[in-house]
Amino acid sequence: MNDNVLIDITPPDTERKQVEAVFSMIEESLGFVPDGLRLYGVSPALLKSFVTAIGYFRAQDRLSQELLATIRYLTASKNDCSFCIDFNEGILLQLGKDRAELQAAREDVHKAPLPDNERALLEFALAALDNPDSASAEDIAKMKALGWTDQDIFEAVYVAANNRAFTTMLKTFGIERQGQLD
Repeated sequence: MNDNVLIDITPPDTERKQVEAVFSMIEESLGFVPDGLRLYGVSPALLKSFVTAIGYFRAQDRLSQELLATIRYLTASKNDCSFCIDFNEGILLQLGKDRAELQAAREDVHKAPLPDNERALLEFALAALDNPDSASAEDIAKMKALGWTDQDIFEAVYVAANNRAFTTMLKTFGIERQGQLD
């Protein structure tokens, strides 16, 4: 076990092969297994659920990969999670985004390098994290006027909330940077 990680993330013996199969699939897709997902190996059922959600969002075509990564990036920034900030910034850079623009968005979400309709949904999802009781029917109507469906709005907030939970798990158990479990 790495001294910085607070729990032993070794999968249970009875489910080790199942976890190794999931990790093999991830490595085939990404070229490596992110340490954040390796943490989830301690709980095979949660790992499977998490990976299934990732697969769903990678395959759907309503919310752009730029929007999804920006939601995760800015959520991680709010939670000061270096692992997710770096990981999602890397994805955004590969998608052609400019590092200076991304860093400016961390200071002011209105500067996020996205089309106006995506920026509005991003802002709604991030606001939901800070003050979920403030969401109103008027806010939803504005999102719909920009072309978003109820499913799109729900899923954008889900991505933000799920990433907040993920960053909390990483920080709680000491996963700060990719490569520290090697």
